[in-house]
Formats: sequence, C-alpha cells, structure tokens
Amino acid sequence: MRNHLFLKTIEEKDLRIIWEISFGPKADLVWMKFNGPYFNDPVQTWVEFSNGYGKSLINNSMSKAIVVDEKIIGLVTAYWEDANLKQWLDVGILIYDSNVWGHGIGSKALSLWLKELFAQFAYLPHIGFTTWSGNQGMQKIGEKCGMKKEAVIRKVRFLNGQYYDSIKYGILREELIH
Repeated sequence: MRNHLFLKTIEEKDLRIIWEISFGPKADLVWMKFNGPYFNDPVQTWVEFSNGYGKSLINNSMSKAIVVDEKIIGLVTAYWEDANLKQWLDVGILIYDSNVWGHGIGSKALSLWLKELFAQFAYLPHIGFTTWSGNQGMQKIGEKCGMKKEAVIRKVRFLNGQYYDSIKYGILREELIH
C-alpha cells in the first residue's frame, strides 16, 4: 500500500500543508480524539497555527514531518521532560488521516525517529513517550518498536465523565531494533 516513508525537516513552505491536514476545513479531526483529548485543545485557525505551534516546527531538530510517497501525513516530535537538564527525552507522533492508521506507518515512522534521536543525542540511554489507556493504537506502535511499558498511573486522565490511565513507554539504546 505505502511505498516510501521518510522523515523530513519542516520548512516554512510545509506549514500550510501541515495545517490543512491537521486543522483545516477538510482535515480528518479524528486524531484529536486520541491525542490527549482530556486537554480540550482547540482546532487552530491558520493564523493561530502559523504564528504559534506551526512556527515552532520550522527547521527544528526536535520535530520532523512524516512523508509517505512524497506527501506529508503527520509529524514526529521530541521534547525534554526535564527541561534544561536534557537527560530525559520524550517523543510524540501524529498521523492526521485516520484512513491510513493500522498499516504500519506509525511504527515505521517512530522507529526511524528513535534511531535519529539516539544518533543526535549519543549520550542518552533512554527515550520514551506518554499516552493514555484510551489510545490503543499508540500503545501498539510502541510495542511494535520494541518499547516497554514502564509505568501506569491509574485513573488520572478524565474524559467524558470517565477516568483513564496515563501510560509511559520507553526504550533503552541497546534495545533499539535495527
């Protein structure tokens, strides 16, 4: 189904495409139901995106576009859990079109991202991510990439009158699947 997947540095010219697939009028907003929906993040206008989050993505080594068959379909990101100490790196992944979920794109993109980050930060022994018990897809992606469930913080995410668990996954450099 999908032939060529790679991660690309985000340029200013990519922002409109990223906004259109993430928040634009024709965007498949199903992704927002799984990406920390308990935070109630709003759908961003082009102006909000291009002047805020979108601007922060440009030429940022901590974020890349996921490109499949020459088309941007999502993002991978990284951030420091411990801020300026830069010893605890967590990642995120967003694939905006729910029609391509379940085809191995997420695990392939995350695997490439983990390899790139371990190369970029040669001193780091561990990279992780946090998801929630309502996001089965993200848990499967982590497991497929060789990550281990490291923590379950029970019933701390509240959504639609129900509590969900926060779940942390991680991988050590020597566990990375090559």
